[in-house]
Amino acid sequence: MMTAAPGKIIILNGTSSSGKTSLLRALQNRMETEAWLDAGIDRFIWMMPRRYLNRPLWDRVLGLAASAGPEGHSLVNGMHAAAAALSRAGLNVLMDHVLVEPAWVGGCAQALAGLPAWLVGVRCPLDVLEQREADRKDRTLGQARLQFDRVHAHGIYDLEVDTSQLSPDEAAARVQAYVESGPPPQALQILRQRWSDEPLAFPPPLS
Repeated sequence: MMTAAPGKIIILNGTSSSGKTSLLRALQNRMETEAWLDAGIDRFIWMMPRRYLNRPLWDRVLGLAASAGPEGHSLVNGMHAAAAALSRAGLNVLMDHVLVEPAWVGGCAQALAGLPAWLVGVRCPLDVLEQREADRKDRTLGQARLQFDRVHAHGIYDLEVDTSQLSPDEAAARVQAYVESGPPPQALQILRQRWSDEPLAFPPPLS
């Protein structure tokens, strides 16, 4: 039986309303020579029974979206393991993420060890995020502010894009060029080493 080369993984990390979903779709459209699977956090959240998407059960998943409950940790661990399994099967993976828990950073780095996985920071100023939240009307107001100081607290990426300055297609073009022609990914490797040396610490969630 032929063993497939591992598929590539691109992790898009940013706050709510930072433009991760639009960037993911733009990447799927741009990278026409290969199929890229959408295996991000929203896909996994919507696997939960609908009763878990409302409080009080929601607090056992992601609560105020700046810290997780027990089901939330299990869900994200499963997402990381699934991305690794898809890659080992030879499939390319796009994973939008909200790394608001230190354990998620370490867990992601550990789960994807040895795989071609790029960590991309999706940045956006807070005032723009809050205006997007207000305009969208499908997000809980205040999520972006709660997540803002935590989601990038690990401090290292292979590449960063600012969605207040770039359209989804422009940002996707930068990510595509970096993955196809840039240096090998190393952010997760560095984070994995940091995690093994000393657990990461994030700011406490805002109340």
